[in-house]
Amino acid sequence: MSLSKYSFATILTYGIVFFLPGAFVSAGLAVPATTIGYLVGAVMMVGLYFFQKEPLSFEHHRSKPSAIFIYGLSGIIIAILLQNVAVFIESLFGEVTASENTANIIQIILHQPLFALAAMVGGPIMEEFVFRRALVGIIGKYTHVGIGIGISAIAFAFAHNDGHLLVYIFLGLFFSGLYALTGSIWTSMITHVGMNTLVVIVQLLVYHGYIQVP
Repeated sequence: MSLSKYSFATILTYGIVFFLPGAFVSAGLAVPATTIGYLVGAVMMVGLYFFQKEPLSFEHHRSKPSAIFIYGLSGIIIAILLQNVAVFIESLFGEVTASENTANIIQIILHQPLFALAAMVGGPIMEEFVFRRALVGIIGKYTHVGIGIGISAIAFAFAHNDGHLLVYIFLGLFFSGLYALTGSIWTSMITHVGMNTLVVIVQLLVYHGYIQVP
């Protein structure tokens, strides 16, 4: 499968998974549909990734699995720090509100715990394949990989749509940087999944009073 076909199939899969739960709202099944859709979509994208045969320019120099794992885990802490830096910068231009996206996810998990799998695993896996592999790949193929990284980071920010554009732009650029540095999409995926998992766990601990927030 060519890069163009792969990118189209990946983005199309994401679009279907993203909008399909809307068909189940009236039946009260939107959350289960989203959970299943995210996990199935993630599996499908893994399959598409292994089926395509056109690597990106920086994938020709791939780090060892041990380095990918170490960079991925280390990236979790750096991503959290970058998020705080972005929030600080946003605060310089006005009042910063809590992430509506995160708050909504936590509320859903509290009522339907299995949704945590979508938020912590399915969602970030799909986002890495869409915003890092597909968008960076197809835009970089016809322009420059730097342009692809920039556009994908902006698209990543607008896709979350919770008023924290700078936070998601910073994260999008960082995830792409990890990917390019190691030549492996699995590096940014480890970081993204790990970060989402950490955020969800901490937020749940705060909600239940196990962690006190000043």
